Amino acid sequence: MSVVLVGLDHRMAPLELLEKVAIADHDLDKVVADLRGYANFSELVVLSTCLRTEIYAVVERFHDAVSEITDALADHAGLTASSLGTSLTIAYDYDVATHLFSVASGLESSVPGETEVLGQVRRAHERALEDQVSGPILNELFRSAVHAGKRVRTETPISRGATSFAQAAVAMAADHLGGSFAGKTIALVGAGDLGAGVIEAIVSRDPAAPPAAVLVANRTIERATELIGALDAPSTDLRAMALEDLSAALNDVDLLVAAIDADGFLLTYEDLSGRERPLLIVDLGVPRNIDPMARSLDEVSLVDVSDLGRRVKATLESRRDEIDAANRIVNDEVHRYRDVARARGAAPVVASLRSRFEELRTTELERRRSEFSDLDDEQWLKIDALTKSMFAKVLHEPTVVVRDTAGTPRGERLVDALRTLFGC
Repeated sequence: MSVVLVGLDHRMAPLELLEKVAIADHDLDKVVADLRGYANFSELVVLSTCLRTEIYAVVERFHDAVSEITDALADHAGLTASSLGTSLTIAYDYDVATHLFSVASGLESSVPGETEVLGQVRRAHERALEDQVSGPILNELFRSAVHAGKRVRTETPISRGATSFAQAAVAMAADHLGGSFAGKTIALVGAGDLGAGVIEAIVSRDPAAPPAAVLVANRTIERATELIGALDAPSTDLRAMALEDLSAALNDVDLLVAAIDADGFLLTYEDLSGRERPLLIVDLGVPRNIDPMARSLDEVSLVDVSDLGRRVKATLESRRDEIDAANRIVNDEVHRYRDVARARGAAPVVASLRSRFEELRTTELERRRSEFSDLDDEQWLKIDALTKSMFAKVLHEPTVVVRDTAGTPRGERLVDALRTLFGC
């Protein structure tokens, strides 16, 4: 059995492709069911965030698994498998651990050190447990990844400052508006985790110069009301509204932040044309919430996650020491995970081998005991101890080799040989 990763992320795939491949919560069951239809898969975890869609699996055959996962992603996106080709991230066995640990630590994010991804990794695993598609191998992998992510954030300063996706988006919006939200009317579409982070970052950015009004529009107004109620912004007019009421309120809005899971555009070019006052739109949706054609409108400034990624990339060098320190922790955790996984993988076959030899030894002694009827109990115990010692010495070297190579291609061949030769 091998662990494989196949997916796409912002480093290798354009936004247009990421938004097609993204797996919404209501599509997850179908994608998992399609993959479970192949006999090749025994465990699955799907990690789909705003800039990443990855499938982790325990499989019998690596190359078949890559092809089958690629086909499933392409089918979900309505594309051909060949169109995903050069954009795919593919990893195998311990390279999967290195990648996932880096993801959980925020090292593969568009905003290095961002905090949201650790929760996303945890929730992806929890969902797989609920759906009963994750098993002992992926359970250990994802729990170890979460542990690595926590260590990085505890032992390095990588999560200081504007490191969450929401905080980076708010900082970018503030820069576009002259550095402050003072007196502005701001609308947020979406009251999920990302939307909550955005609004909290906006109202806490500069309490001495607060926005004039914050409107939160959501499919369920109850959730929008709950989010508004959790904010501490006494000088700001806070209002919750239904999503269908957003268009009527847009004329008075200076900044619109869209962060919702939607199958189509919430606002089209036509919806935004004819404005007489400037509107900055920050589109954090993947798939995108706002029609990209709106960029051509004179009174509309539209930025999205691609712009955010370019902005962050320009400032990476100033955080190189933090990133290097985080990478060292990830490497340390990968080595620890590998050692634990190797020992765990070797344990069953070693135990079975020793049990098999002990069964053979005791059975043969009992079968031949009548031939040594002249021996007393003390002498018989000495024969028993001697044969036990001999078998232990014979098994010592194979046991050491199997344990040391467990989890490697050589180790897998040795395990298969032992099982074939000794039926263990």
